[in-house]
Amino acid sequence: MSDNPLSSIKRDTLDLIYRPRRLRRTDALRRLVRETHLSVDDLIQPLFVVPGEGVEKPILAMPGCQHLSIDRLAARVERLQSLGVPAVALFPAIEDHLKTPHGAEGANPHGLMMRAIEACKAAAPHVMVIGDLALDPYSSDGHDGVVEDGVVLNDPTVHILCEHAVAQARAGVDIVAPSDMMDGRVGAIRDALDEAGFDQVAILAYTAKYASAFYGPFREALDSAPRSGDKKTYQMDPANAREALLEARLDRVEGADILMVKPAQAYMDIIYRLSQASPLPIAAYHVSGEYSAILAAGERGWLDADRAMVEALVGIKRAGASMILSYYTERFAQQA
Repeated sequence: MSDNPLSSIKRDTLDLIYRPRRLRRTDALRRLVRETHLSVDDLIQPLFVVPGEGVEKPILAMPGCQHLSIDRLAARVERLQSLGVPAVALFPAIEDHLKTPHGAEGANPHGLMMRAIEACKAAAPHVMVIGDLALDPYSSDGHDGVVEDGVVLNDPTVHILCEHAVAQARAGVDIVAPSDMMDGRVGAIRDALDEAGFDQVAILAYTAKYASAFYGPFREALDSAPRSGDKKTYQMDPANAREALLEARLDRVEGADILMVKPAQAYMDIIYRLSQASPLPIAAYHVSGEYSAILAAGERGWLDADRAMVEALVGIKRAGASMILSYYTERFAQQA
């Protein structure tokens, strides 16, 4: 009797017409038949800008991310340009004494956001600059809109966002990204930009932004958590999918150029639904909690963080995203 336990396995060849494993046999074959390709062209680097000079302070909850003063921000964007990164998304963390109930600092032509936009365009003119549009970075209430008697007011907030959008356009922004989830803001912003002569500034609408638990590290990075209540009256319920289709139709009719799903990894079904239902490009935001969870597991040796991150991004693109906001962008570009 043979000591080899495999010796008793029947060796007759199966009569199979299709053997999918044929095309998985070598790396070259796998590359030839690969359906989804992730490249630096698909990625957008979010960046956090703070007051001061010479500031490059790590964000503890988001490994690999930093608070950057404008001088360091400009140098970072210049480096991203050399790596072929096509776009950055800017998020300002302003000083508390500048925050007001109506977020007036967001329209200050000499404010942190406008100076950051100008510095990025001067340092790296070929990198597209995306400006976040919401009141929470500028609001003393920490909400994405004006708060009155505990209620976030829709229409007054939209008027303020229009002022912010035009101010960013004057500073040289390429794309404005309303992330507030107020009703009707895309159409109002489009009208305001056009009337001010900025018809070439595009709108990346946060179309399906969910009231997610995955935003925690981001809110720590910007100190933008609500001072009271939560954002469930304007951000979407995580249990809803069809509602995202309604939001997409409204944003398209109002003049959005790109539709956003946020978060991304936990909402790939929403990315797929919107990509199938709309002819507009779909952006997805691989948010701070999704990003940090992978890196934290990697630090503990539970998985290979780089492989897992790329797999997550490939999955997001496979679901239908044309572009992905990812904190991993620079690291990916360095390895490409």
